Amino acid sequence: MKLRNLGRSGLKVSPLAFGGNVFGWTADEAASMQLLDRFVDEGFNFIDTADMYSRWASGNEGGESERIIGKWLKRSGKRDQVVIATKVGMEMGPDKKGLAPAYIRSAVEDSLKRLQTDHIDLYQSHVDDAETPLADTLGAYDELIKAGKVRAIGASNTGAERLQEALAVSEKHNLPRYESLQPNYNLYDRSDFESGPRDVCLKNDVGVISYFSLASGFLTGKYRSEADIANKPRERMVKKYLNERGWRILETLDVVAKETSSKPARVAIAWLMAQPGITAPIASATSIQQLEELFAATRLKLDAAQLAQLDAASR
Repeated sequence: MKLRNLGRSGLKVSPLAFGGNVFGWTADEAASMQLLDRFVDEGFNFIDTADMYSRWASGNEGGESERIIGKWLKRSGKRDQVVIATKVGMEMGPDKKGLAPAYIRSAVEDSLKRLQTDHIDLYQSHVDDAETPLADTLGAYDELIKAGKVRAIGASNTGAERLQEALAVSEKHNLPRYESLQPNYNLYDRSDFESGPRDVCLKNDVGVISYFSLASGFLTGKYRSEADIANKPRERMVKKYLNERGWRILETLDVVAKETSSKPARVAIAWLMAQPGITAPIASATSIQQLEELFAATRLKLDAAQLAQLDAASR
């Protein structure tokens, strides 16, 4: 497995990250541990989660994903083989959200406890907090890095202007900088990232770890009508893709999949990996079979004509 540098952090990550949003939601504890074992056995090392995963699911309170990963780390003894990325900032309860220093100090202890580890490799601002000065947030991260609790920091759901501002504040005040950006980016959702953040990342050597890399499963081709998504856990998330542009993208994925003797999901991930600045797409799986498809995607190389076809269909 050829590892990639994540920004200037010194972290070396596999070209695909496992999305832990499914742990404790659509993958129970036993299934999650099997998936993590298989992922690492294949040579991949990058696992992404967040403190609030999966608070949205009925009966959950948040922290479920981190707890499962923590149990797996303790059981497997593979902490030194993986890069663990988690996030802070989304609401975890009354007065438990944002990027104020006091909350970051509290939230990181909760995450460390759930993960059963003494450090987090990549700690990410899950969402921007306009009410807290960037210098305060970055200063809190500086404390955590100096204490050995965090190795590097990243940003998620941050626009180009705000990311550029954060990088400038880091340089001016000699504070740690965001080494990665986690945007919503895939063959369908392109404009938000390509319209600005991509150029900032390329110019400043900021790694990019895209989420919703398969558009909540839409780009696998298994959801092609409203009947396909009815009463499914991802119904609300996938519905917005069921339109002429979405179907055009699926048709092109089918064509390229046939040409490459593969499947739409593999092609969608391979397209993403070929885009400028992408370090490691994040994708989740709830079965070993789905995970094997993701592995296959990292080995698929699309030619210039196929990439052009996909660009045209998704434009």
